[in-house]
Amino acid sequence: MAKKVQLPPSMEFYKDNTTLKWIILAVSVLISAGSIYYTNILVEQLKERERQQVELFAKALEYTLNSSEGNIVFITDEILFKNKYVPVIWFTKDNGYQSTNIDIKESLSKERKDEILKREAEKMSSTFAPIEIILKDPETGEVYEKQYVYYKNSALLTQLIAFPYIQLSVLAIFGFISYLAFNYSRTAEQNQVWVGLAKETAHQLGTPLSSLMAWIEVLRDDPDIKNKGIVDELDKDIRKLRIVTERFSSIGSIPVLRRENIFQLINNVVGYLQPRVSSKIKFEVYTLSETIDVQVHAPLFEWVVENLCKNAVDAMGSAGTIAIKILRGSDHKVFIDISDTGKGIPKPIITNVFKPGFTTKKRGWGLGLALAKRIIEMYHEGKIFVKSSDETQGTTFRIELKSA
Repeated sequence: MAKKVQLPPSMEFYKDNTTLKWIILAVSVLISAGSIYYTNILVEQLKERERQQVELFAKALEYTLNSSEGNIVFITDEILFKNKYVPVIWFTKDNGYQSTNIDIKESLSKERKDEILKREAEKMSSTFAPIEIILKDPETGEVYEKQYVYYKNSALLTQLIAFPYIQLSVLAIFGFISYLAFNYSRTAEQNQVWVGLAKETAHQLGTPLSSLMAWIEVLRDDPDIKNKGIVDELDKDIRKLRIVTERFSSIGSIPVLRRENIFQLINNVVGYLQPRVSSKIKFEVYTLSETIDVQVHAPLFEWVVENLCKNAVDAMGSAGTIAIKILRGSDHKVFIDISDTGKGIPKPIITNVFKPGFTTKKRGWGLGLALAKRIIEMYHEGKIFVKSSDETQGTTFRIELKSA
């Protein structure tokens, strides 16, 4: 089993730390739950306080209606009229529905007001049990009528109930925006690193490449080497280096897409790789049509296919088969399936194979598939993904492009 390569701190920073994400999520949930729980305690205390105020209001109203005394100014001024927050409705036979702290137009008729207050009282009774008022005859003490006082939460209490949810919503939106901003800055920084690395690599390759081209011309004039085929093979490798240099130069700038024959591009890659891998590695290319055209940047696309094929060779070891199928799909799509007969990818890590820095090789930076995904999805507006993988049957990668 291959060991995971130890990445430098700069690359480790961008790795997906699932444990840290779960810790942050758990802390956020605890803070949210604590905020809601504490707010609910305050809400229940305020509800009880308002209930007591309404009960006091009802008792004062009951005393006022039952009292035969002429001086009840203190009760009316200090209790009944002091309630300026809790909406209350009560009903009397003589005066019909009455209310306090209920927003109702004064221009409405008495019948219309009673109708509105009756509906509101029914709503209130479904939330809080009404408080009973017993009216007695002052001389005999006989109960001759029962009235009810209806109420609901004050505006302040209603706002307090909604406050934690509004607060959490604002925090969630702020967190989501911060997450997007962080991801954008992280992606931008990664892009700068990749572009800088690619440009510098292309620049560094330029000098020895020019020197090799000059040496090829020298060797071509040597009669002892000229007819042995060595120069031709070296020339192929130099052309390959020139293509690699062009690929690295293209990263960081918007490549120009051209109409290309996909079958021919695949065969170019296979033709270059076949003599450079084990003779026990077999390449097979299948297609129903050899005239399928796509809009691609040939050097970058060939690099993606080459990278997938090299990964397949590593997965198979010294022997196996790489099958490349070119399919024409619906909606003007073209599919390229690259399959191997290697050891496959374990299911738990399939979702990580395209992440920068992830690799199961003893040596490597884990950037090949990440760059391949960038090239296909960003430059060619296509898709690349693991179509299937089995540890006994191998892996199939699918590239999806738009046909020309």
